[in-house]
Amino acid sequence: MVRTALVLLLSGLSASAFAGSFAGTSAGASSAGSSGSSGSTSGDDKVVLQAREDAAGFVASDGRIRGARLEAALRHLRESNAAARDASDLEIAQAILAR
Repeated sequence: MVRTALVLLLSGLSASAFAGSFAGTSAGASSAGSSGSSGSTSGDDKVVLQAREDAAGFVASDGRIRGARLEAALRHLRESNAAARDASDLEIAQAILAR
């Protein structure tokens, strides 16, 4: 049940909605300070997006290969999302890949 909710949550969100939901972005945040970015992703969202390759290795190795980016994304998601707190590392990695 938790896995289904997490997968639906991660896969059903656009990049900006994903950033707002998981990164804890504030409504008053300005894009003026992000001169080198597209403005559609926050720094926190990038933590999750950059973990895709590590997540793929983790899933493919049945949890034996754990990359630093995946670890950062797991920590970040569990700090900012209640559904992620109850999900296993494998479930979160699969959800990252599914979006």
